[in-house]
Amino acid sequence: MASKDRKPNLSHAQASELVKRLYGLTHSKIRPLPSYEDQNFYVCVSEGGEYVLKVMNSGDSQNPTLLELQNHAMNFLQKRGLPAQTAVPTKTGQLMSLEEIDCGCGLQKYMVRLLTYLPGATIAKIPSSPNILYQVGKMAATMDKVFQEMEHPNLRAFQRDDYNASLTSIPLLEQHLPVIDGDPVQEVVSNVIAEFKAQVIPKMSAFRKCIIHGDFHNHNILATLDGGSSSQFKISGILDFGDMSSGYYVYELAIAIMHMMVESPSPVDVGGHVLAGYESVIPLSEAERDCLFLLVLCRFSQILVLTRRAIQQLPDNKEYLMMFMPTTGIKLLTHLWGLGQQQVEHSWFECAKAYKHQ
Repeated sequence: MASKDRKPNLSHAQASELVKRLYGLTHSKIRPLPSYEDQNFYVCVSEGGEYVLKVMNSGDSQNPTLLELQNHAMNFLQKRGLPAQTAVPTKTGQLMSLEEIDCGCGLQKYMVRLLTYLPGATIAKIPSSPNILYQVGKMAATMDKVFQEMEHPNLRAFQRDDYNASLTSIPLLEQHLPVIDGDPVQEVVSNVIAEFKAQVIPKMSAFRKCIIHGDFHNHNILATLDGGSSSQFKISGILDFGDMSSGYYVYELAIAIMHMMVESPSPVDVGGHVLAGYESVIPLSEAERDCLFLLVLCRFSQILVLTRRAIQQLPDNKEYLMMFMPTTGIKLLTHLWGLGQQQVEHSWFECAKAYKHQ
């Protein structure tokens, strides 16, 4: 839950002091990076190297076990060749440090990490293409498959049953519907929640469980130009593991599809390319395919409601928050609901099938 007293608000001087004291590094350049509930700084140091200083919000800072798991997961992916950030040890060898900091509202405890900086632009800033969408699907599935091999004594901490950003929590959206009172899309969201209860919940026992990234969207994926090409991009980085949880393969795919659709010039076509990439690594079961369309609409509804709620609580951060559900996204949710499951799924599945014959 977003609130002003959770989000840190360090000055550049405070950030610089942390980098020097904890890591023995002297910044030559430091600037803020956009964020939701945490605070991020890009840091270039005189000793050579680029980093991201991540100061966790006061709420998540109270759950060191979960943050330790995220560090472990990032490192696990990186060691297996996936482009994930990793945490840099402090001078005493710790991957994070709980610090008491006064951001203007008295001393509060914030967990601090220094992460490696990855090259590239977020894919929100590059032209959407079938190739990059296919890569997104393939990377999501590859990541999920690698997570299945991960071991840690505290993996149970990823079982976040009451986490409002999990697709399993869709019925909990009903209590927050007043944030979209008066908006015509409210009826669509209510219908989507009802369909989740009627169509998805009865089939969930047939979904395959796994650990998922949980927020694989176009601002959390970096890409660079592929070799000497002037137009072909390849994924160069995976960011923000704060929404990791125990979920299902189809959740990861639905989340990726929804977020890739928001800024695409041909949004309805997006699903087929992402699906094809995902299924090149992990083919969906019949039950998972049957629920994919509805789960994409569930993610649209979830992001809409949670974004509106966050803007009420953090109005100063409205510009950043609106990136996740711009007006085009609301229109798209209504459009998809109008098209219906049969028409959209047929388009996606035929597109994905065509990849298999290439």
